[in-house]
Amino acid sequence: MTLLQEELQIINVDTLMKLNLKIPEYQRPYRWSSSSTNTLFTDTYEAFKSKINEYRLGSVILHKSKNPNTQEYEYNLVDGQQRTTTLSILLFALGEDFQVLLNEEFKPTSQNSINNNYTLFQKRVNELQDDERVSYKKYLKENCTVVKIVTDSEQEAFQFFDSQNSRGKALKPQDLLKSYHLREMTRDPEELKIKLISEWEDTNQNALEELFRTYLYPVIRWFRNRDGLNYSSDKIQDFKGIKQANTYNYAIYHKASNIFIEQVNSSGSSELLSSGELNQFQLTQPIIAGKRFFAWTLHYSVLLEQVKNKIDNYHNHNKSEIPDKRTGDIYIKQLYEAALMFFADRFGFDAIDDSIMHQLYTWSYSLRLKMKAVYPQTINKYARGQHDRINKDKDLFNLLSEMVDPQELKAVIMEKVDESDVQNNQYKTSYELMKRWNGWK
Repeated sequence: MTLLQEELQIINVDTLMKLNLKIPEYQRPYRWSSSSTNTLFTDTYEAFKSKINEYRLGSVILHKSKNPNTQEYEYNLVDGQQRTTTLSILLFALGEDFQVLLNEEFKPTSQNSINNNYTLFQKRVNELQDDERVSYKKYLKENCTVVKIVTDSEQEAFQFFDSQNSRGKALKPQDLLKSYHLREMTRDPEELKIKLISEWEDTNQNALEELFRTYLYPVIRWFRNRDGLNYSSDKIQDFKGIKQANTYNYAIYHKASNIFIEQVNSSGSSELLSSGELNQFQLTQPIIAGKRFFAWTLHYSVLLEQVKNKIDNYHNHNKSEIPDKRTGDIYIKQLYEAALMFFADRFGFDAIDDSIMHQLYTWSYSLRLKMKAVYPQTINKYARGQHDRINKDKDLFNLLSEMVDPQELKAVIMEKVDESDVQNNQYKTSYELMKRWNGWK
């Protein structure tokens, strides 16, 4: 595929907006959410306040063609239309009267989003003093940049766009998080960034994706009694954490706590523990953006592996205790693993004794006994204490997040499952285990 190499370059927003940009008919309507719009303002404004010399906003793929009527070159937005349009709206709100893109004929379905986001930007811009508004607009135009990728073939533009997507690099949530946290490492040496990137790329990417999708995202949502389904690239906000430039009270507190723990662990001694290092992370606490995100991810990857090994060893690889023949069985096992991981995260891996294993197994597998079919939606309702069939209102993750002693879990009484409730004979072993552990008659 031949790209226009002379136009393959990093350009600032001002240069981008001076191109003869066009929105092709085939483009989807403008639909950027107010949340994404606010994030764009916040991120660029914080970069401006932090005096970051260059703030990269991603890439745009353009198809360059000559208008047969005017004989002028036009740049059709193949990829990056939503973000570029949003930048145009922001500049308009900042007082740039003429914006090429805003003169385009938008589809009627785009008008509400454009109006809503303009209103939001007006509100944010009005928060600034006049001189700050001028300086911020100058920074946005001159210091915020994009990678401009241009081809003179519409087919090649689509091929390039498709090849980018098919590789999955730019679209996978964990890669977006990697890029985000690397951008936050403005004060860290390049050698450290290269080391972290290398370690990240060497990690099994499927395992990373499963860690976030199946365990970390649902657990972080469930303990707040929120929906933990459908993790995707537009749901990574929970993993962005506290930005380096954030100086609000809560942020300073958490950043200071992390610095203290790092210092204690690096000194090799701690008065808080008789031996070993202090645990650095808690799923109920925010991440600190930047290098600590990579350590955070590794920490929970290791903890999950410990939990999986604990379950395998405790149940002696007995598949009748941990069934795995049906899809629903896999979902239940993952719920068991997630619950055990959350417990270990709060109280420490060594706090897991036989009675804890019995409680978490009973809570997880009671659902399997009562249900003929188990789906992600089933798990999501049950984890939040909203399933009508068993243990309603026992939102275990929320309960665990409020416990101050691991022994409190043993006081949670699980609903009894009658033998007649068991939906499939292959789960009789699980039923007999729970019956013995819980003293069911």
